[in-house]
Amino acid sequence: MANAGVEAQGKTIVFGLLKRGDCVYTEIIPNASKATLQAIIRGKANIDSVIHTDGWRGYDGLVDIGFDKHFRVNHGENEFAKGKHHVNGIESFWSFAKRRLAQFNGIAKHTFELHLKECEFRFNHRHENIYLALLKLLREQPL
Repeated sequence: MANAGVEAQGKTIVFGLLKRGDCVYTEIIPNASKATLQAIIRGKANIDSVIHTDGWRGYDGLVDIGFDKHFRVNHGENEFAKGKHHVNGIESFWSFAKRRLAQFNGIAKHTFELHLKECEFRFNHRHENIYLALLKLLREQPL
């Protein structure tokens, strides 16, 4: 599943991918253009993956570059699911991240990526003891 924030003047644009039932990946992007989104999706998703997106025009052409299983839900037309096709998983992450970041009453642009990646880590390890997950990570990849 993929999701890119709607471009807004002066806002940081964040893109996210979620493998259903697994982990999320986020990245700050310069724009939500087709070229930018396709480059990330090509680098992070297997070509045989089933891709679920919203109706953002930046996802146009995924079938043309080999992602034959691309399904959309059009939020603009009050559509949030088409049978089993939905983007609820990535929306769950965005909701989690917004709630987590709201407690700071704003985040400096130069530290936003660190906060975003912390949200990603916490979400990806939400069913684990985060203290033990951090210890394991530090043992495997010491600072």
